[in-house]
Amino acid sequence: MKVTNLLHFTEHHRFTVSRSFAVGSLGLRMLSSIYQPMIGPGAIALYHTLHQQLPVDKAGYSPLEAQRRLFLQMELEPGEKGRRQFMDLTSRLEAVGLLSTSRRLYPESEECVYEYRLFEPLSPAEFFRNQHLAMLLRDKVGKMMLLQLRDELLADEPAELNGAAAEQLSVPFYDLFRLNTKVMDPDLEEALYETAAGRDKSGGLDTETKGFTYTDIIRRFPKGSRNRPFVEALQFREGHLAAINIAKSKYNLELQETCRLLDEDGIFDEEGNLLFEELQYRANLLYRQAKRRDEFAGRKVHRLVAAQSAEDGQDEELQEKGVQMEYYLEVPALFQGQCDVHQYNMLLRNEPYTLVLKRFFPHGTVPDGVLDVFEKIDLNYGLNGEVINVLIHFLHTDRRSWVKNSIEAIASDLLGKQVGTYEDAVEYIREKARYKAKAGARRKDEGVAAAAGATGKSASSGGSRGARGGGKQKPVIPVALDKAGGRKQLSDEEMEAIIKKASRWEEGRA
Repeated sequence: MKVTNLLHFTEHHRFTVSRSFAVGSLGLRMLSSIYQPMIGPGAIALYHTLHQQLPVDKAGYSPLEAQRRLFLQMELEPGEKGRRQFMDLTSRLEAVGLLSTSRRLYPESEECVYEYRLFEPLSPAEFFRNQHLAMLLRDKVGKMMLLQLRDELLADEPAELNGAAAEQLSVPFYDLFRLNTKVMDPDLEEALYETAAGRDKSGGLDTETKGFTYTDIIRRFPKGSRNRPFVEALQFREGHLAAINIAKSKYNLELQETCRLLDEDGIFDEEGNLLFEELQYRANLLYRQAKRRDEFAGRKVHRLVAAQSAEDGQDEELQEKGVQMEYYLEVPALFQGQCDVHQYNMLLRNEPYTLVLKRFFPHGTVPDGVLDVFEKIDLNYGLNGEVINVLIHFLHTDRRSWVKNSIEAIASDLLGKQVGTYEDAVEYIREKARYKAKAGARRKDEGVAAAAGATGKSASSGGSRGARGGGKQKPVIPVALDKAGGRKQLSDEEMEAIIKKASRWEEGRA
């Protein structure tokens, strides 16, 4: 129990105990043999005390009484010391899942009532399947005692049944019984509804937060489906049911949608195992389709309401908002000579984005794709109109792309940073401009440094060549050079023979 001020929790405050079960013989043994070594005898005594506030043959809520009754039954002295002891005992019960404490406030009388909601002890199989509880018990009593308790509380399956195939022979409700739906009893239905609502609130399953039970699914699942035997086996496969509820919570699935997905081919393999990845993939497709339908319907309704309001003349004149000079945006070249800086910023602040868009496109013709994405940002994402106008200005002046992905990326950034006013939007685009300028200056400095390095390297290379007597960067390739005095002098006879031979070659070629 988390109470920061002890004056908010006293023996004078009233309380009620709620439970939807009664502890049986197995539950009593679990409390004494399993839970008591973990949280102590005092916490188990408090659990029994709270359990006895209702008769054993009843479920629901106990009458409202002062907490002094609990203090006397637990032999806790009234005062700060007794309150701390009581809070410590309840915290132990809450930590192992046996108790949930809440406080109800009544503004009229400024009174608060404490509700202690009891939970049934886990069965032996569920307890030893719970890893952190089993490890806590091991730390308290040791490994050998833990194994001994498990063997005492759990009876193993006979060895002869191992590997034998199981056939489901249970009879569904509607195969045996037929309800008379022709007779309507409003009083009975109202009473049953109130009882069901009360049970759901106190001890039933909250499908909005916890998930669907096997009963919820099997009631709505078609009897003639090929996957019916696999779905009926979910009552023996808690891991599969937990996976279904994970997908339900992740993609906000209704019970009817969940049953429809389980009825599709490819969700179970031939042995009846749930293919969780395939279920998640199809649930994601269903979620995205529903999201697009809701967005489209919302935009359509908005158009119809706007058109009806225009016909009825119900459009209210909105008060014009001013812009401080420190948040003025520069007038783009497109509007030079048409308006001054004050008029331009007042236009962005007060005109609808549809009219502003027309001013940025030639002849006022805005492509349908651009209109659709801005309509989605306005109606489905809820971005403020003046922020959308600043976004349009930013796209034009920063020469951004007008494609859908580019516009949605900037809109997502504005939404994520919770930009909701004209001033915040102006600061946003100024920050973007400063970042872009710093990046450009950094690239320019890097380019200058690189050029200076290249020049210095060239100069050093030239100096080294001069020092070494004209060395080259390229590898020196040896060439054949005439050596002075190395050529043999020919005689006149030899020269005449060479000339004659050359003449014959020329004649032969001719």
